[in-house]
Amino acid sequence: MTQPKTVRELFQLKGQRPQVWITAYDFTQAELAASAAVDAILVGDSLGMTMLGYSTTLPVTVEDMVYHSRVVRRAARDTVLIVDLPFLSYRDPTTALLSAGRIVQEAAADAVKLEGGARTVPVVEHLVAEGIPVIGHLGLTPQSVHRMGGYRVQARTADTIQTLVADASQLAAAGISALVLEGIPDRVAAYVTQSVAVPTIGIGAGSATDGQVLVFHDCVGLSARTPKFVTPFAQAREALLEGIRKYREAVIGGAFPDAQHSYHVSDQEWDRFVHRQPS
Repeated sequence: MTQPKTVRELFQLKGQRPQVWITAYDFTQAELAASAAVDAILVGDSLGMTMLGYSTTLPVTVEDMVYHSRVVRRAARDTVLIVDLPFLSYRDPTTALLSAGRIVQEAAADAVKLEGGARTVPVVEHLVAEGIPVIGHLGLTPQSVHRMGGYRVQARTADTIQTLVADASQLAAAGISALVLEGIPDRVAAYVTQSVAVPTIGIGAGSATDGQVLVFHDCVGLSARTPKFVTPFAQAREALLEGIRKYREAVIGGAFPDAQHSYHVSDQEWDRFVHRQPS
C-alpha cells in the first residue's frame, strides 16, 4: 500500500481505499503516527484542550499552531501535514492568507484546515488561488461551540441537513482538497460523501466517509473521557498511570535506583580520592 506524500495523492484516494488521519501535537506523537504509516497528520487546534489545558479551542493562536506544527514536522518529514487555522485567523481573505502563509512557510505544512460553510468560500478561493491547499470542516465545528450551545451533534433536521449539503457543495466548488465531517448522523455523512468529488474524512460521522480522523489521545486511550464515537485502540492512560505508580513505590521503598541502575567508580580510584582528602 503506497503512502501518500502530497495532498493531491490524498485527493486521488477517493474511491480507492479509506484514508487514515490522526492528530499529533508534539514530536513523540508525530513520530509514532508516522511510524504507523498513517495517511495524514492533522495538527488540530484541539491542542488547546489536549496540550494547553483550555476548555475550548478558542484561545489558540497562530503562534501556537506554528510552534506545534514545526515540532510535528521534524518528526514526520514524509507524512502529509495538515494544520488548523485557529479562531479569528481567517475572518477575511487577507487575514487568512497571512495566517496560512506563516503556517506553510514556517512549519512546512502541506495544507491548512478551516471551519465553516458558505461564509468561508471567499477565503478558500483566495488561499487556493495563492497555491495553498485547503481542507474544509463542517458539522460540529468546535470554534462555533458557543453558537451551537455546546458540543452537540449537528444536521439532525431536514433544514440543517440541507444547509450542510449546500455548504459542502459550495466548498467543493471553491477548491477544497478534502472535507472533514464531524459530529453528524451517518446517513447525512454518507449522502455528502456521494455528493462531492473531494474525499470526506469523518470523526463521529459513521463509516461511509472516505476516511477517518481521530484525536491522538482518544485513539490510544490517553483521554480521561472517551467520546461516544471513539474506540480506544490502546490503553495508554492506564499503562502510564501504572508505570508512574510503580516508579513512586520503588523510590519510596528503596528499590530504585539499585546497583544495576547506578554508575560506579573503581575501588582503586576511590581509594586514591579518599587518601587525598585531609584527615
